Amino acid sequence: MEPVRNLETLLPFAASVTFGMLAWGAVFLNYVWPRLRELPLHAAVRPILHLNLFRFIGLALTVPGVVGPSLAAGFSAPAAYGDLVAMTLAWVALMMGSGRYSRIAIWTFNLWGFADLLFAFYQGVIGVGIDPASLGAAWFIPTVCVPLLLWSHVLVFAILLRTSRSASFLARAAQ
Repeated sequence: MEPVRNLETLLPFAASVTFGMLAWGAVFLNYVWPRLRELPLHAAVRPILHLNLFRFIGLALTVPGVVGPSLAAGFSAPAAYGDLVAMTLAWVALMMGSGRYSRIAIWTFNLWGFADLLFAFYQGVIGVGIDPASLGAAWFIPTVCVPLLLWSHVLVFAILLRTSRSASFLARAAQ
């Protein structure tokens, strides 16, 4: 299927995604990161894991009437169900607390969740190439929710790398 290139909807959509990334970046870098960066791993990631419990919202991409009838299932199904997997992994990481394998659960959640969002962008722009107008009322998901979630994953990566043994080894090696 040839990707859709309707500039009438693509330009406002791209601008909305860009502004969403910039706005959430300002919020995370000015308000969230300064509060989380000094906390121990589990205390720092807990609010981000709770935020990702709302990824069930991605199911809206599969609801007729919320999205247009022309929204490709090759985009909507992987995006919606990938979000459910990410939400489940966030629950698992939360339930593990600071247990023995909790760091593995956090890494698994973060790698999956980040890759899921990137894959949805790839599918939407290159893979199936959706017309942003086909998102209908779900337009807010990739323009508001996805930038928020992407920044949350970036922060979890920063927290994991900050608290990892390899990061402290690299810091000592740099001295």
